[in-house]
Amino acid sequence: MVVLGACAAWSLITAAAHDGRPEGVLLAVLAVAAGYAAGRIGGALLPVGAPVAGALAGIALTVAVPHLAPGPQVTAPLGHAGATAAVLALSAGAACCAAWAARAAAVRLALRLLAAGIAVLAAALGSVAGCVACLAVLVCSLAAGRARHRGAALAALAALGVVVTGLTWAVAAGAVPGGFTTVVEGRLTPHRVELWRDAWLLLRENAALGTGPGRFGELSPASASLPSDGKPHSAPLQQAAEQGVAGVVLLASAFGWMLFALWRGPRPAPVALTAGAALTAVAAVAAVGNALSFTAVSVGAGLLAGMATARPLVQAPSGRTPDPRPGAAGRAPAW
Repeated sequence: MVVLGACAAWSLITAAAHDGRPEGVLLAVLAVAAGYAAGRIGGALLPVGAPVAGALAGIALTVAVPHLAPGPQVTAPLGHAGATAAVLALSAGAACCAAWAARAAAVRLALRLLAAGIAVLAAALGSVAGCVACLAVLVCSLAAGRARHRGAALAALAALGVVVTGLTWAVAAGAVPGGFTTVVEGRLTPHRVELWRDAWLLLRENAALGTGPGRFGELSPASASLPSDGKPHSAPLQQAAEQGVAGVVLLASAFGWMLFALWRGPRPAPVALTAGAALTAVAAVAAVGNALSFTAVSVGAGLLAGMATARPLVQAPSGRTPDPRPGAAGRAPAW
């Protein structure tokens, strides 16, 4: 609550300083909080059913609402591809979490096949990033059963997110070889790289408070040159340009808080690591795309984090031996 409250408060401060529009940030904070609360409740009541329902909901949303949002859409080269990949990665993560929570081997196999089917769906929809993300989540989930140290694995996931974000920033700042930039432009289009560079320049001009939430489209030459949604298509760079260094720190704190909650949570390590892998995939997609601008992604991320940190009300038998004291045979087990 402290981290999310700070994100909301800082967006209001920077908006007041530069006449910005903080509604988008406030909506995203509310979506994450609502998703997390719903996930905690659903994960406590239905440790298997809630993640399955979440996975099926993500599939249905992707198929029924291809753009994941009503109203006019920005077509290629920007568009909604990142959001689609993020929703499918969260759906695959939810299916794998449900598989680890299930007791029957047949149910576990069916749920893992569901996760593999989500990757196939991503490929059928033309989402290469979504297919790769779903397969990565599935592989990490299968490997999570052999992990001995939950904290070390989550730290590795955090480091991966930092590396992807760092590379994005390096491209925006022109601190990488030209060949690497050419490869990035070939995959993500030169227009997106120009948006990143504009965000970097805006950060250099006002590192303390940024330009104000929602004002990137007004100040970015690249955003005005081609049809755009007024965003740099990189969550860290958007935070940097519009809310300064403090905004980036708060965004990183929100991601770190989710991983910390998974580390300290009561669920088994495979469930926590699977959810961590899915959230890291979303963070990587958001670092190079516009995923977090879609409410469905924010709600889904909070929902998965909540389900993976919930304490189920129905605990598995602990294997304790009956109380051997006289008169204890007729009493119900304390656990």
